Order: sequence, then C-alpha cells, then structure tokens
Amino acid sequence: MTSRDLSTALQVFFVPYILLDIPSNILLKRLPPSTWISILAFLWGVSSMCQGFFKSTGGLAACRFLMGVFEAGFVPGCAYLMAMFYKRHEFQKRFSLFWVAGLIAGAFGGLLAYALYHMQGLAGFAGWRWIFIIEGLLAIVTAIPAKFIIADWPENARFLTADDKTILAQRQAQDLADGAARMDRLNRDAWRRILGDWKIYVGALIYLGITVSGYATALFVPSIVDSLGYSGVEAQVHSIPIWLVASAVTLVVSFLTDRLKHRYGFMMFGLCFASIGYILLLCQGPPGGDLPLHVRYMAVFFITAGCYIVQPVAVVWMANNLGGHYKRAVGLAITIGFGNIGGIIATNIFASADAPRFFVGYGVSLAMLLLCGTASSVFAIGISRENRLRDEGKRAGRLHHPNIDNMGDDGPRFRFSL
Repeated sequence: MTSRDLSTALQVFFVPYILLDIPSNILLKRLPPSTWISILAFLWGVSSMCQGFFKSTGGLAACRFLMGVFEAGFVPGCAYLMAMFYKRHEFQKRFSLFWVAGLIAGAFGGLLAYALYHMQGLAGFAGWRWIFIIEGLLAIVTAIPAKFIIADWPENARFLTADDKTILAQRQAQDLADGAARMDRLNRDAWRRILGDWKIYVGALIYLGITVSGYATALFVPSIVDSLGYSGVEAQVHSIPIWLVASAVTLVVSFLTDRLKHRYGFMMFGLCFASIGYILLLCQGPPGGDLPLHVRYMAVFFITAGCYIVQPVAVVWMANNLGGHYKRAVGLAITIGFGNIGGIIATNIFASADAPRFFVGYGVSLAMLLLCGTASSVFAIGISRENRLRDEGKRAGRLHHPNIDNMGDDGPRFRFSL
C-alpha cells in the first residue's frame, strides 16, 4: 500500500460516519436502546476484526466503510440516551465519565497493541493482523452482555420501580419548565422546527472547531513523544501521562461545570489552554531550534487537556439546550455528524513530510479553535437574548399554537442554559 492508499482507507470511514448519525438516532427512538447500541457495537467489532483478514486495499476500505456505518450512531446515541435520565446540570459529570473511557483507551490501547504485535507468526498471521482480530473480538464479546446491562428509556428501565419512574418524570418536568419542551411526534412541523433551528448549526460549527484537535491528538502525540528520543514501548509509556492528565482535568471540569450550572466559561477556558499549546509549538522554530524538548512535551499536555475540556462540554451544552425527544435526537446527530468532518480535515493537515514541525497541522488546528470560540460566543449571546425575550413575554403567543405540546424548546416556558 502507498501512503495515498492508506489515507483513502482512513478517510472513507468518515463518509457513513457523518451521514448516518441522524437515521441512527431516529431508529434509537423507535427501538430499545439496549438492543440498538449493542447491535452497533457487535457489528462494529465484526468489521473491525475483518481488518485482520483483508488482502487488498479495497478490502481495507470496505472494512473501514462498514466501521463508519456502525460507529456513526454510537456517541450521539449514548449522549441522547444518557441525557434522558438526568437534569441538565447533573448530566455533564456522567457524560464525561463516558468520554474519559476513550481517553483511558488512548493511554493504554497503544500498550495493548504493542503486546499483540508480538503474536507475530501465530497461526501464520502477521502481528499487525492480530491487533485488529483481538481488539475487534473484544468488542464483539462485550456487546453481548451489554444488551442486558444498558438501560432503556427511563419509562422502560428495568432497574427502576414504578415510584422511581414517577419521581424521575417529575424531576425532568421540573427541569424543563413543567414539560414545556416536548417533541414526541416527528411530523412536518417538528422537522421544520428542527431543521430551522439556528442553534443546531452554530453548535455544529462549535463541534467542528474542536474535533479537528480531537482527531489530531491521536496523530501528533506519538510524533512529539518520538521526538524526545523514545521509541517502541517507551514512546507509548511516555504518552500515558498525557492521556491521564487529560482524563483528570476532564472529570474535574465536569464536576465544576455542573456545580456552577455554567458551560460557556469552561469552553472558553479550555480553548485558551489548548491555544497556548499550539502557539508554543508554532514558535518552536526549525528542527533543532531554541524551544526545549520538555517545553514541546508540555505543550502537548496543554493541547490535549484543553481539547478534552471543551469536547464533552460542547456535546452536553448542546443537549442541554435541545428540548424534546426528537429535537434532541436529531439535533445531536446533526451537531456530532457535521462536527466529525473534523476527522477528514485532521487526516489531511498532518503529513509525515511536515514532521517534526507540522506547521500546517498546528496552524489549521489553532484556526479551528478560533472558529470554535467564535461560534461558542455567538451561541451564548443568542440563547441569552432568547431567554430575555421569553422573560419579557415576547414569545407568549406560542402558548396558543395548536402544536404547543410538540414544539420542543420553542415552547415559551423553556429556558436555555448558558
């Protein structure tokens, strides 16, 4: 395979991953979540495992395409399901635990891959094939009990008693202004309200701006660590502290943002923190320049921690401000689906020929953080203005609308969360 073949195989993943978020979340509303999410995980494991058996570039591309199909609905589906169990300012710390699982995987996944690679020659397979076979098999094995562990919607959850369900419904209604944000029917008026909502498109720009760095970290963290003189398992070991620090910071911020009932300020803090890291790397000069290696290493901590402050908060901030089942399902799918275009951008701006400076990659990533900050400010100003108009009674006319029980967050009693 050439580098171009590999790049094509990597990028084909994002086509279904971007396009299928919305259909997947609509299906999630109509099927038991435990069934749908387990099916996605199981089939993702099968397609991932098949990467260990392909014998042509086309075979790899087909596996990657199928992985995109089955991974598309996973994150927005999990976010959508989890959001239905908690008040808006109880959700961040729960979702961040889910997000940190991915960071821990980033910390130790490389070590696991390094160990699996030493199965070289077993059953006649190369070591790299065993990485895909075993890790795909792990997903398959865990997907089966997941069907019996994952909760369904609150009204169907097996672990809640009838009294629990009543209390949960009351809490949700209180949080959303006495049920004023329902959208349980996906009719023409509901589609018009969803697709005509400016918040969803600004939220998509927010997520796009931060996902470029989210995907890029997987590319440049190993490169920076390699530049410190480590290789093989040593390089993987020195990557672990970066992911562990990012995990700890993510959890601390999730607690604070729920406790203070505020998202926007933490978004901007994380963006500034990550921007400092990119500026340091952009100022490092030519190879062998004046910027010490330990400062470059510190910059990666800044970027990774800042990025993972922002990314999970961005998802929850959007979920907090989308009212109603279908509004939240489709809105989150659009936001996350469009935002994952960042993966295509990241795979094209970090070229191996640009190492070790990655001037284009760092510069574009910094510019996308600026886009994220600008869109976040527009979002914050917009929802603050809308809250003020509702407090002044200028949206009260909607109370007499024939679809008042299916308007989602267009309901005038709903208040947006800054």
